[in-house]
Amino acid sequence: MEGPFDRRFLLKGAAGMSMLAALPARARPLPMGMVNVRDFGARGDGHHIDSPAIDRAIAHAAQRGGGTIYFPPGTYASYTVHLRSNITLWLDRGATLLAAAVPLTGLASGGYDAAEPQDPAIAPFQDFGHNHWRNSLIHGDGLHDIAICGDGRIWGKGLSRGHPDKDRPAAELPGVGNKAIALKNCRNVALRDFSILEGGHFALLATGVDNLLIDNLTVDTNRDGFDIDCCRNVRISNCTLNTPYDDAIVPKSSYALGYPRATENVTITNCHVSGSYAVGSLLDATYRPLTRARDTWLLGRIKCGTESNGGFKNIAISNCVFDRCWGIALETVDGAIMEDVAISNITMRGCHSPALFLRLGRRMRGPAGAPVGAMRRVLIDNLTCQSGSMLPSIIAGVAGHRIEDVKISNIFLDQPGGGDAAMAAIDPPAKEDDYPDPDRFGPLPASGFFIRHARNVELAHVEVRTRAADARPAFWLKHVDGFDGAFLKMPAAAPALRVEQSSSVRTMGLRGQEDRMIGTQRPVRF
Repeated sequence: MEGPFDRRFLLKGAAGMSMLAALPARARPLPMGMVNVRDFGARGDGHHIDSPAIDRAIAHAAQRGGGTIYFPPGTYASYTVHLRSNITLWLDRGATLLAAAVPLTGLASGGYDAAEPQDPAIAPFQDFGHNHWRNSLIHGDGLHDIAICGDGRIWGKGLSRGHPDKDRPAAELPGVGNKAIALKNCRNVALRDFSILEGGHFALLATGVDNLLIDNLTVDTNRDGFDIDCCRNVRISNCTLNTPYDDAIVPKSSYALGYPRATENVTITNCHVSGSYAVGSLLDATYRPLTRARDTWLLGRIKCGTESNGGFKNIAISNCVFDRCWGIALETVDGAIMEDVAISNITMRGCHSPALFLRLGRRMRGPAGAPVGAMRRVLIDNLTCQSGSMLPSIIAGVAGHRIEDVKISNIFLDQPGGGDAAMAAIDPPAKEDDYPDPDRFGPLPASGFFIRHARNVELAHVEVRTRAADARPAFWLKHVDGFDGAFLKMPAAAPALRVEQSSSVRTMGLRGQEDRMIGTQRPVRF
């Protein structure tokens, strides 16, 4: 296969770039199809604005049918760089594409491209940043066969983080950029090997992008890492992300394209996400802890949602490490169907939230008349979590719309414990139309799993251990139709399960208890 996915071409290019790096910039002969940005006026001194020269180099290569734009070592201060089809940006080791500073109060002229005008028909359905792409450091729309590669760096130093408060004005102001890379309606895209520091509101916003490869990126940023919205055929592998101010890897399915489009066929594997290190300390390997502040959420998680209009299908997450961050979240609250999700081989330490959060809700931020969505066929296997949160893992649908067909096996939850009898008696509010974060429920009456409005749930070989005594049951079930609990382990001092208004609840292999089948409208503890 030709284009950015041809690994043999990339490997040959990497070897060639290594040899070029040993030569002075002006003495380097470039292979056929490659152009040096310095030959088009780029200075790489960190002060002169080089984006016009970079655009000239891209245009020159595009007129010849495509090619590779080579950035030799240096710091290339830039505003918006405009990608074209059949173009690769190659950042050599020692090369930095720097987002030039602008006043976050806006400019009368110049700076980054203006954000697209708001479409009043769809603007209310997602946050501002999700339906604007032009106000970015690197922008592409409707392109094919593009890549950004190399061992260099993208530094979004001059980008806004998109906060609309008095300290960090919103990014819709003229000349202000708020994304490192923004791609819309593209196909055949490869992002490999480079690092991103301070990527703005989004280090990557990819919307309607098909055949997207993200491999071996290191991201140390001040808001979201990868937002993969309405995309198909996506592979994210071997990436490390530190995102204490927001989420790390986030498949979404918003209404930003003006119609619902599913995010499907997504693989996330061999990745490390964190949420508690000072920005920059991942890249310099000092790993300095970040103290929680007013706008520091210590997130860093992998999440499907919150924007959920088009759906999620065929999602696989495997072999990932969560380090001092929130856990895995699957959320569909705007009418989307989420189905066929497989999660396996996950380790979590210093988790600030439930290890697992499965939420079907009715926020319904989208066109009027859309039905409540669905979540079904979710398999989770081989997960261990050392948690600092008193919240249990959560599986929560809403009345009349149950989460279905969930199988969870080989799970070890090391919880802090400490819940008292008052917490054990709580029947929390449904919060059906609220923003879907686990802490919106408030305290919960379980130490291990809280399950409500669900059908056909199976937990096998799941152990809940608390570091302090906890009066709450390990497993709390209400409005559950069909539950199989096999070989569950839980603290001996508290009830194993509380079951209320549920049917076909079966337990097998609970230590010290007989196997039993329960179908009851009255609370039962055992």
